[in-house]
Amino acid sequence: MTVSRDELLGVARSAVDAGAGLLRRADRGSIHTKSDRDYATDLDHRIQGHIRRYLAETTPEFGFLGEESDDMSLDSTARSMWVLDPIDGTSNFIHGLPLCAVSLALVQDGEPVIGVVNAPFLGLEYYAVADQGAIGNDKPIKASNIEALGRAIVSIGDYAVGLEAESKNKRRIALTAALAATVERVRMFGSAALDLVWVAEGRTDACVMLSNKPWDTIAGVLIAREAGALVLDSTSRRHSLDSPDTIAASPAIADQLMALVEASIC
Repeated sequence: MTVSRDELLGVARSAVDAGAGLLRRADRGSIHTKSDRDYATDLDHRIQGHIRRYLAETTPEFGFLGEESDDMSLDSTARSMWVLDPIDGTSNFIHGLPLCAVSLALVQDGEPVIGVVNAPFLGLEYYAVADQGAIGNDKPIKASNIEALGRAIVSIGDYAVGLEAESKNKRRIALTAALAATVERVRMFGSAALDLVWVAEGRTDACVMLSNKPWDTIAGVLIAREAGALVLDSTSRRHSLDSPDTIAASPAIADQLMALVEASIC
């Protein structure tokens, strides 16, 4: 039996709502070191396990990739695959900062077709279905129409940790300096999902992340795109699962922003 995308959206929202409930109410448990300054909590694993079981019951034929999975590779040729970040912004969560979210996307034939992001401590839920627009707290949302980069609020992704962090951060620091000299304000929220959905909602005008981990970005990419934002990589190509980085912007400032990004990180 073929399941419609609207029905699959209902599955995704139910799954994320359950995960967000755990995030809001449950104790974080132990903190585990994944790599240099990169952590997961017992709750990351509990949320992922709960959502994975629910998705296996409701859509048993679909694949699954979660940030806390043993195999963290995304098969871009898979017909249908759920992609989950159980807590996007784990470091924020560990330190009691409310900027964290549960993020779930459905990828079909290499393209995101459903995206749901729920930030329970902020009371915010966002979702989108491909070609149907984007929704925030049950109302349609649109990217901003700001035209001057000097009037834009631009968020940036986290600085790198782990292997090659020093060389990676040279690019990030150069980008930060270029933005700070040009835009109205630079922000770092520590959650890729929130970076993207806030561009979608027009709270911010652009975000620039020099990385692209699918569990972090893919749901937000769809939501931002469906809200009218341009979502690209640092060479101005359309963002894809294989892109090295993730940039979303109001269309009116995209060319200005891309010129600045390309000049600062090359």
